[in-house]
Amino acid sequence: MHGYDFHRQKPIDDYIVDFFCNKLRLAIELDGYSHQLEGTWKKDVVKTKRLNELGIQVLRFSDTQVLCDMDNVLRAIEEYIFQFEANGNTPPSIPPF
Repeated sequence: MHGYDFHRQKPIDDYIVDFFCNKLRLAIELDGYSHQLEGTWKKDVVKTKRLNELGIQVLRFSDTQVLCDMDNVLRAIEEYIFQFEANGNTPPSIPPF
């Protein structure tokens, strides 16, 4: 996307992220139904916190968003890229989920 290379199922630290772009310092996670369960959600919070400590921002999208609203999913990723480039290639801050 916009010339940035994303890798699927990228191992980082003790985790595997669904998609990762090293240059953007961006992980994209696609969350299915199980991520709504409290135990899985708590693990996602810990994972996101650890990735943030490593300087990696995380964008999370539900499977429903990807299947039913792909245009807005792509817009969110594009917005991250535009902010990254506007900040002089510094990852923008993303509020925790």
